[in-house]
Amino acid sequence: MNIAVGGAADADPAFRDSVLAGLAAEQKCIASKWLYDEVGSRLFDVITVLPEYYPTRIEAGILRERVGDLAAVVPEGAALIELGSGSSAKTRILLDAVPQVTSYVPVDISAAYLHAAAQQLASDYPGVDVHPVVADFTRSFTVPPHLAGAPKLLFFPGSTIGNFAIGEAEALLRRMAAMPGVAAFVVGVDLKKDPGTLVRAYDDAAGVTAAFNLNLLGRLNRELGADFDLAAFGHEARWNVPFGRIEMHLVSRREQRVTVAGEAIRFRPGETIHTENSHKYDPEDFGRLALTAGWRVADMWVDDTRCFSVQVLRPALPS
Repeated sequence: MNIAVGGAADADPAFRDSVLAGLAAEQKCIASKWLYDEVGSRLFDVITVLPEYYPTRIEAGILRERVGDLAAVVPEGAALIELGSGSSAKTRILLDAVPQVTSYVPVDISAAYLHAAAQQLASDYPGVDVHPVVADFTRSFTVPPHLAGAPKLLFFPGSTIGNFAIGEAEALLRRMAAMPGVAAFVVGVDLKKDPGTLVRAYDDAAGVTAAFNLNLLGRLNRELGADFDLAAFGHEARWNVPFGRIEMHLVSRREQRVTVAGEAIRFRPGETIHTENSHKYDPEDFGRLALTAGWRVADMWVDDTRCFSVQVLRPALPS
């Protein structure tokens, strides 16, 4: 596998422009999608098995227990389309339980990681046609043309919907509702709970989440010719009560000047780069959000502790 090492001159313009715009804002920020280069994707896989990080473990348990119910609503010859597929680990649960799925379309922004995961899945499921799509699923993307008319099962696990502000989440749900032939949309939705549990899930004792967050600065050094000193920043997870969300920040430990893609960026001591949100929902609130975007909650599967939910959305009936 070849990984290009370059600088600002050969960087993805969308990446460069997004980063520079975010760092120029009053509250410096970088969109969370840029956390997931190949290194970041691998670190996130480690995060998912940490004892503090409950979402992956609980969601997988819910899916194993209840996913067979999807067989009743998914037509034969369906294409499974997964947004932000990563390692496609939970996909196997669906493929094992819903034999009507004959094609799998993983959509992810990290090309190298996506193709490696897709190749492994194709080897393990020879009866399923795998068609990876390298794309930013926060924008419109194209399904392989021969699957355009196929019935579709959309899959968005991992509570990734929580990374979006409420208006952005509604826009994403609305765009998916416009996709033709969708039988169901399976969405992992993390639920509100005590702040201590939430903060620990995003600031583990082993420091893996900190390394994941700091890798973003390493990516800027590798791809945008930046000169961040990673030791001069710390990782912080905080619970934002008014917005009902966990926030991840990179905190400047001192006054410093950093160059990114030729632009000088100054930091005060304690100033932060806001790198991720993870909104938590009450189940009823997410149902109302889905309805405004053209979906109805056909089923909601929740673990015994009411910690996490998997919501099965179907296109709303015409009014």
